[in-house]
Amino acid sequence: MLKRKEKVQFESPDRLNRLVEGTKIIGDVFCESNLRIDGEIQGNISTSSKVVIGEAGILRGNLTCLEADIEGTIEGKLTIENLLILREQAKVHGDIVTGKLHIEEGAVFVGACKMNSSFSPTSKINAQSNENVVY
Repeated sequence: MLKRKEKVQFESPDRLNRLVEGTKIIGDVFCESNLRIDGEIQGNISTSSKVVIGEAGILRGNLTCLEADIEGTIEGKLTIENLLILREQAKVHGDIVTGKLHIEEGAVFVGACKMNSSFSPTSKINAQSNENVVY
């Protein structure tokens, strides 16, 4: 689990990482502040803060973060500690593990979803150990 610092610090406009439309990153991204993606990332994203994927944004990889607001496209597993919002234009192809989920009408989600009411590092470990159990 990523360490979380003071929340107010991350919501500051000068602490925003932004990938603009027309930009492409191949590789993993690690950050501690908010991240907005309007370009494309081919790799995994891990942050202890919020991630926004704009309508033109594309992520081909896994996303692990505190909160996420998705308008664009994701192909990969999402592990969101608190709230995940899938906006009307969102297209998600992959499994979701989240504390809370809001899906707007028109959003596309293909995969499985697991809700965790009390998200913690131990609940993630337990969820992973149960993935290979056949009933």
